[in-house]
Amino acid sequence: MAKVTGVATQLSGKVGQLVYRQTKSGTVVYEARKPQKPHRSQAQMQIRTQWGNLAAVYRQFNRTLKKGFEGLSGGMSDYTAFLQANMNAVKVYVPRQVRLNGGSVLAPYQITRGSLPSIATSVGPDGVLVSNLRLGQLQIDADTTVAMLSETLLACNEGYEAGDQLTFFYGQQTLDAVTGTPRARISGYRVTLDPADDTPLWEVVSALGFSSVADASGTEYLLGMCSPIAEAAAVWIHSREEVTGGLKVSTQFLYVDSSLLAGYQTESAMQAAADSYGGIDSGAVYLSPNSAADRS
Repeated sequence: MAKVTGVATQLSGKVGQLVYRQTKSGTVVYEARKPQKPHRSQAQMQIRTQWGNLAAVYRQFNRTLKKGFEGLSGGMSDYTAFLQANMNAVKVYVPRQVRLNGGSVLAPYQITRGSLPSIATSVGPDGVLVSNLRLGQLQIDADTTVAMLSETLLACNEGYEAGDQLTFFYGQQTLDAVTGTPRARISGYRVTLDPADDTPLWEVVSALGFSSVADASGTEYLLGMCSPIAEAAAVWIHSREEVTGGLKVSTQFLYVDSSLLAGYQTESAMQAAADSYGGIDSGAVYLSPNSAADRS
């Protein structure tokens, strides 16, 4: 910064790369600040723009995914395992303002990893999400007890034991009416399989994920949802507490039905999200062994 004299003393504002300002002691001039270049490479920004949504979705489970990843070592947390399992596997890019507004986009993330057999899901022509857990001839209604469900699951499905838990997570995807921010709210319901528990089932869990749905042959029933899934995500998880205090789980991924998801997975979505964090350093140089320049 310098004090000026002569004609320049009448100037005020920006001229070229110089900024003139009138002060009590006279006219001063200083060099305009150059626009700051983005510091992050595309690879770095890919991580940052995915991380925001992963963190927001994980928070929605409100600690109910504790011990959801078997065999963690070295002090790794369930949250870190969740990030590692999904980063760059299911790419969802959200801009900074969505994160700051508490938004999140439901995606088919892996939420558990373990040694118990996975529970498969499918959607029928009526749009109802159904698991592959067989219920035989049991038609669940308001009179069905925990004992009735437990006895049926133990009898009709291999690998299930009394004391096992069956959890159903359901997430609803919405748009904020004022800001247009995508929002998700996840609820969880768990029942412990106990052939002696005469508590009405729907007093323990919701019919939303604990209903009977006829299979394709119409000869028996499967555990499923009570209504079509739309703008939502859902999953069933089988878990078993061990006497050592550990937990065995089935490996599961969220099933997602969403008209919003695809819009946050494109290259343009990634670019928009990156721009909201300051942009990508387009001048970053990487080794490209196969390029013509490297061969010359």
